Amino acid sequence: MDQEEIEEEPCEQCGLCCRIFGNNITPTAENLFQWIERGRTDILRYFSACKEDGSWVNCADLKSEELGGLVVVEMRDPATHDYLPVCPFLHRVGKRRYLCGIHDIKPAMCCTYRPWIWGETNFNQCRALAKLNRKSRWTV
Repeated sequence: MDQEEIEEEPCEQCGLCCRIFGNNITPTAENLFQWIERGRTDILRYFSACKEDGSWVNCADLKSEELGGLVVVEMRDPATHDYLPVCPFLHRVGKRRYLCGIHDIKPAMCCTYRPWIWGETNFNQCRALAKLNRKSRWTV
């Protein structure tokens, strides 16, 4: 029986993706539901949601049955309600290394963003892409 070769992700954990795009994280309803059910107000408090009636609520104050009535969810500073400059869950652990503080339960868009697969990036400093000579693994 042939065993599929598992390809390792070339991510260098440089934090560049999270530092550039991390303030634009938009969790799915499933993400919010999971965080609500697990009591993860430490995560939820960094998101504000606009309801169908136009009112805004901090996601830490939401109940799971209210998720269907949300129009948009945005990452915001829980104290000032301003937009954040970077993802608050990104932690520097070395000179050139960053880790996600909520890796085991991070938003779907963070899980699926892989510039080394698509060769798609808005910045030219991604070390993972550099190792692949800035070419997609998917050839057309």
